[in-house]
Amino acid sequence: MTGIVDWAAARARMVLAFVVLSILAGTLAYVGLPKEGEPDIEIPALFVSVPFPGISAEDSEKLLVKVMETELSDLDGLKKMTGTAAENYGGVALEFEFGWDKTKILADVRDAMDTAEAEFPDGAEKYTLREVNFSEFPIIIVNLSGPVPERTMARLAKDLQDTLEGMEPVLEAGIAGNRDEMVEVVIDPLRLEAYNVTALELINVVRNNNQLIAAGEVDNAQGTFSVKIPSSFEETRDIYRLPIKTNGDRVVRLGDLATINLTFEDRIGTARFNGETTVALQVVKRKGFNIIDTADLVRAEVARAAARWPDEVRAAVTVGTSNDQSRTVASMVSQLEGSVLTAIALVMIVILATLGIRPALLVGFAIPTSFLLCFALLAIMGVSISNIVMFGLILAVGMLVDGAIVVVEYADKRIDEGVGPMHAYVSAAKRMYWPVVSSTATTLCAFLPMLFWPGMPGQFMGMLPVTLIFVLSASLLVALVYLPVLGGVTGRSERWFKERTAQIANGFWLWHLLLLPVAAGAVLLAGKAVPLLLADVSAAFAGMDSTEILGSVMPVLTKVFVLLLGVVILAAIAISGVAGFFLGLLAIGRRFGNMGRALLRRVLPDRRPRVKAGYRRSPFGRVIHLITGNPVSPLLAFCAIFVLVGSVLIYYVNNNNGTEFFVESEPEQAIVYVRGRGNLSIDQKDDLVKQVEEVVLAHPGVQTAFAFAGDGGLNNNTGGAQPPRDTIGQVQLETIPWDERPVKRETWFTIPLLGYEVGRAVKDEAFDGDTIIAELTTKLEKIPGIKIEILGKARGPASAKPLHLRLKSDDWDALIGFTETARGHFDETTGLHKIEDTLPLPGIDWQIDVDVEKAGRFGADVATVGAMVQLVTRGILLDTMRVESSDEEIEIRVRLPEKDRVLSTLDNLKVRTEDGLVPLSNFTTRTPVQKLAQIDRVDQTRFFDIKAAIVDGLSKTATDAQGHDITVPITANERIEELTTWLESGVMPANVTYEWTGDAEDQKESGAFLQKAFMGALGLMFIILLAQFNSVYNAVLVLLAVVLSTTGVLIGMLVMNQPFSIIMTGTGIVALAGIVVNNNIVLIDTYQEFSRYMPRIEAITRTTEARIRPVLLTTITTMAGLAPMMFGLSLDFVAGGYAFNSPTALWWKQLATAVVFGLGIATVLTLIFTPAMLAMRVWAGTYVLWAAQLMAKLSMGRSSRAARDWALTRAARRVHAPELVWPDESAPEIGYVEEPDTPPPDLEDLKRILESRDPSKPLRAAE
Repeated sequence: MTGIVDWAAARARMVLAFVVLSILAGTLAYVGLPKEGEPDIEIPALFVSVPFPGISAEDSEKLLVKVMETELSDLDGLKKMTGTAAENYGGVALEFEFGWDKTKILADVRDAMDTAEAEFPDGAEKYTLREVNFSEFPIIIVNLSGPVPERTMARLAKDLQDTLEGMEPVLEAGIAGNRDEMVEVVIDPLRLEAYNVTALELINVVRNNNQLIAAGEVDNAQGTFSVKIPSSFEETRDIYRLPIKTNGDRVVRLGDLATINLTFEDRIGTARFNGETTVALQVVKRKGFNIIDTADLVRAEVARAAARWPDEVRAAVTVGTSNDQSRTVASMVSQLEGSVLTAIALVMIVILATLGIRPALLVGFAIPTSFLLCFALLAIMGVSISNIVMFGLILAVGMLVDGAIVVVEYADKRIDEGVGPMHAYVSAAKRMYWPVVSSTATTLCAFLPMLFWPGMPGQFMGMLPVTLIFVLSASLLVALVYLPVLGGVTGRSERWFKERTAQIANGFWLWHLLLLPVAAGAVLLAGKAVPLLLADVSAAFAGMDSTEILGSVMPVLTKVFVLLLGVVILAAIAISGVAGFFLGLLAIGRRFGNMGRALLRRVLPDRRPRVKAGYRRSPFGRVIHLITGNPVSPLLAFCAIFVLVGSVLIYYVNNNNGTEFFVESEPEQAIVYVRGRGNLSIDQKDDLVKQVEEVVLAHPGVQTAFAFAGDGGLNNNTGGAQPPRDTIGQVQLETIPWDERPVKRETWFTIPLLGYEVGRAVKDEAFDGDTIIAELTTKLEKIPGIKIEILGKARGPASAKPLHLRLKSDDWDALIGFTETARGHFDETTGLHKIEDTLPLPGIDWQIDVDVEKAGRFGADVATVGAMVQLVTRGILLDTMRVESSDEEIEIRVRLPEKDRVLSTLDNLKVRTEDGLVPLSNFTTRTPVQKLAQIDRVDQTRFFDIKAAIVDGLSKTATDAQGHDITVPITANERIEELTTWLESGVMPANVTYEWTGDAEDQKESGAFLQKAFMGALGLMFIILLAQFNSVYNAVLVLLAVVLSTTGVLIGMLVMNQPFSIIMTGTGIVALAGIVVNNNIVLIDTYQEFSRYMPRIEAITRTTEARIRPVLLTTITTMAGLAPMMFGLSLDFVAGGYAFNSPTALWWKQLATAVVFGLGIATVLTLIFTPAMLAMRVWAGTYVLWAAQLMAKLSMGRSSRAARDWALTRAARRVHAPELVWPDESAPEIGYVEEPDTPPPDLEDLKRILESRDPSKPLRAAE
């Protein structure tokens, strides 16, 4: 396998071409890849909805939902089925396992629904089937507001919607805040009674006259002709002229009995933007398009559309945008790009300080090249760049340079030994080939199980392992193929430059002085001449007559060829001039150095160069030898580490900061839910919401606010959370963007002893999203008559509230009773707030009971009564028609005048019977009943939910295993445990079951998976380590170091005062496992190499001395790359400046903290624990062998061969290692004197040395 290194070195030019192509392909891929704020997750969920106007929740459950559940319950891969039976519709949400076959499942669902639809009662509309997709949330909202008529505003919004939806990147632009048009037929009950016309007769007449009738064809000798009867309504006048009743020549038309208006449907909600009535367009982009570019196109198109409006419309209507997600994404990409560049810079600084300029440039080159190769692979897969991908790159910065550092460091050591650059880099790559491959493979094994992370968190974090696998695979190619070739080529170039510089510096000084102006003059001359020649080329082509081949084309081409040849010659002169100028500058320093050394030789003529001979142990080597050089020290070191790890674990258990599912970052958008109960009208709801809106807009930290009362709010991503059941309205607010907030100075830290305070600029906490939410909550709770709940916009896979209890039962009364009991216990539990439940809301509905027997006597039925009741409510839908002001068909509804739309009107309405007109009150009664607006079902069982949030900063006193009192924070997991204990205490009826869902369900699933992933990663690592070392002990030793490295993670959580995040910290531990293995592989591989030709204890010491530099380099580079993010520092390399604790940086602090602290502790373990354990094995084997030899000696006597071998070995161990030392004056005359800055001796020099010496004398050690 190492032959690929030789193959690449033999084809250096081809490899260099591949390097250039990799950079170009990666750059084009990065520019073209879509940029997203969060990963585009495809949710395996479908929602089936069946509208049924006028149906109650109980009837919807019985007639719609249960029928659908029966047919849909047998679908393959179905994970959960949630049914919703509500007024006017029934729906079923289907959740499948990830990895579903969407095409097949959609077909199966349609087949099942076609079967269920046949069992629906008359009046049910056609079902709708839609997918649930997080990518279909709005990326930007366009607002239209101003004092113009509603129809004008609706027309503008519709035209703008058509314009935006015509753009390729836009999937849809939904309108919110408007009303559809309708034709309202307002009948007068007195006129109907006067003309002896019933409402049903009137309805039938309208329906029978609004039809398009195809009468067929007439076929005769003259031809075939189609016959049609156009009888559909085209305008409202057609409805006026409809004949209802005739009496001789007199005709009673519909216009005589009713008032017909082209109006809007009844308002079900209100909408305002920043206090003004508004219509909003919610723009959703198509999958695969860049969110930043799409938002820019939308803003530009909106500006062009507004410019085409009449002047008076432009003056009255204000057009703006809000909730712009592209701004957040652009800020995120900018900050993460800055973090990546910061990590690269810090890594290069560390390498530069340790190895020098050229190795630092080579290692620094490995980082962007690996990134660009990763972008090319992501482009091939069609993956967009999200915050998860960007952080994967940051996490990979320290890991991908490990292989490059090991190869470059070893090659640098070989160069110092006198080996040529290309040979040094090729031999380094071959020597470190398998350690680098093994370390990269083990790192990939750490992330490989994460590809199978189940559920929503796995889909959200899924691109992290993919990105790391791509980057690390690319880094393997760079370290073992690209870098050896680049190192060899640059090394040869460096040697050439050094030789030319030495020639210039050793030459005549006058020629040196003349070189600089001559080279500069050549560059200036070429720089002025080349543009003139190119201008002549352009002029020659401009004057060429293409029709004259011999007279014009050939002479012009000849002239152009000569001019271009001159350009090439001048370019070569310019390049030579630049090279000569810089060589002359470098030679100045070399010349002064030569002069200084010559002066030193004259001042100190007797000074002789010192010769370094023999091995000298370093201070660190002495420490390691102290630990490993005797059989007791390894045991003491192991005991010390065991005590340290155990103490940290016990201290963390008693003093941790709790556990959370996902990172809680500062929200920049939030929703204020206005909760109220009772039968409130739209106007009453709007008045309450307006009070909340005024408080929100008065806050200085709020930039924009949408206020909605009733239905029809904006479609916003709240992490899958549903609003509380008693929500009457909401205010969706945006805080001032983080980049635009005021800045203040604060003390960062104080330098000890000096007392000097180091300051930093931070954003004002008064404009922090959490601070704004807390202040608004305090103010809004003072408004009487409502409850307030503010929910920050979700970022990540977490749901809205961490506590989500679901109670299920088929016994309705028992379920309601215990849910009320559980809700009361939630209210009494310390640390919970924002508690809500899905119990039926207090309120009344009017139930109209029809005495079927009495109605039958009068010749009436339930359908007749229902139609009459609709006249009082929303009206009877007659039919639809098209009008010029609407692109879609509008409804025609018959209803009573507004003053008659009250319950008492039902007593006066009459129906026609055989005995004449009879009032409805003769066979109907009205009864107030408990309001039941919605029934929820899961897996064909009714359920209620109770949700709650956790109050931050609370703690309680608990008892540990030894009975001591300890203080523990109140967290979601701790509250769930306490509530579970209460539920299991026997308070719950036997026919009621419970489950924790939401975050608790995802947390349990993710926690179990991460544990399995960690164990699976260790198993895969063990196989690779066993193949690498061929030693079970060494493989287990490496894995033990991985397990112990988690101690550093716990220390980091304590030092940084962070809770343990299941997602982020757990991912950090898995990532840490792959990083820790690398150092141990390099260490043990070198030990196995050294132990072949030196005593094993000495090999351990020599190994730690030889590999401490690459181990520390790989550790420090990884820690340096992630340290800025651990402290929340973001640098802006484009606009300049820095920022602390931005919303993007807060996301990754826990993961970065886990890796930085874990790797720091793991490095100490690698350099102390690993040598101690290796020595423990050596000493144990030694004493076992000693015991065996002692037994042999005692059993076979002192004269036996085993006894004599043992005595000889002991005697040899007492002999000190020989060392040849001679004074400087006795150094052999070898015939070759090395001058400063001369190249190493070649074969001719060695031949001359051997010929000059006395052949009769043997070679001495120095020779």
